[in-house]
Amino acid sequence: MYEAFYGLNVKPFQLNPDPAFYFASKQHRRAKAYLEYGVSRNEGFIVITGEIGAGKTMVLRSLIEGLQGSNIITGHLVTTQLGAEDTLRMVGAAFGFRVKDVPKSELLITLEAFLISQTSKGKRCLLIVDEAQNLTPRAVEELRMLSNFQFGNQALLQSFLVGQPEFREILQRPEMEQFRQRVAATCHIGPLDKEETKAYMEHRIKCAGGTGKPTFEPAVFEEMHKASGGIPRRINGLADRLLLAGFLAERTHLTAADLAEVVREVSAENEVPQRKQPQTVAVAPSGEPLMPGGLAGAVLDLDLTNVNLAPEKAEDMSRQLAQLTAEQRGDQLQRLERSLLRLERTNLQTLALMQKLVEALGGRRAAEPAAAAATGTAAGTSAATSAGAASGTAAGPASRAGELPVKPSEKTDRIDQAQLPDRSAAAKPDIRKK
Repeated sequence: MYEAFYGLNVKPFQLNPDPAFYFASKQHRRAKAYLEYGVSRNEGFIVITGEIGAGKTMVLRSLIEGLQGSNIITGHLVTTQLGAEDTLRMVGAAFGFRVKDVPKSELLITLEAFLISQTSKGKRCLLIVDEAQNLTPRAVEELRMLSNFQFGNQALLQSFLVGQPEFREILQRPEMEQFRQRVAATCHIGPLDKEETKAYMEHRIKCAGGTGKPTFEPAVFEEMHKASGGIPRRINGLADRLLLAGFLAERTHLTAADLAEVVREVSAENEVPQRKQPQTVAVAPSGEPLMPGGLAGAVLDLDLTNVNLAPEKAEDMSRQLAQLTAEQRGDQLQRLERSLLRLERTNLQTLALMQKLVEALGGRRAAEPAAAAATGTAAGTSAATSAGAASGTAAGPASRAGELPVKPSEKTDRIDQAQLPDRSAAAKPDIRKK
């Protein structure tokens, strides 16, 4: 936006790391030297830590750019908020082979075979893990196990771990003892000092194509160091806003006052909005709220310290307030009493309903055995009646009349005798005819 105004080719204070703008401060040179030492040693771990925005990624990008065209194959791992097995998959993906739906055992075999094949070709593999403070202890242990891969006496994988100062605390845990023994060198990148802050700003403007514009008042560099704490990313943010302010004001010479205004604007933008403070509630000297109920919690929006009242009026107002307070308390007590009475009636009704329910359940349970017994008696009586009826039918009419049963032979004889003529009557003469 303002590049043409200052005669620049690109924005000099970008927030994204760009190796073209690498500034070799004392601490950045030291960190890069440690990384180059690790590359030449080709074993163990190199740990680089630094504050947020201190330039750790810039050092890594500068190193990777310098390794292009060499026999070193670089795998850069950025996403580290993963579990141990997912971290291994990310390592495999960083070196370019398929890791989806691959078991851990097969993943390790594939990774080892890849490292051996590259070593046999005269190449070396370097793993760079950024944001290492997000690694879990198990993930760090998995990375340590990868350092056990060897081809003869040569290590197959070199690893650089770069992260924030919290990673150093993780390494001090007792379970990290084995990993600490594999660390070849450790370096911490701190903030820039005042002189380096000035040199840093001038260096970036020069890399952006600056030819004398913009210019800064000498006090700007000191104020910049004070406002940013010497952290390069913070310097970039404030310096970018400073150049924008100069562009809007159409001035190429920037002063400490301009920077102070930018700092105030940025602070106001980053400030968390304050919540509205609760209003003060009128309280009595005893600490209880004045006039609970209708006038309870009356908000004192007036400052009464500067109000002059006559003693008589003040006393009269006090009596009125006391009377109102007493009335309000009385009304409140009456409402409370009525509420308690309603609650008591509700409880009594609930208890009565529960008692009726219990009695109904108890009567039902007592009636069940009696009903079962009555059912059994009725069944026995019915069975006996049915048996008697069947017996009577088999006995015949004589049995029902109370007569003795007649044998079949006797019955036949009686029938024959009834059918025969009466011989005695026929043999006698009729005396009256004679």
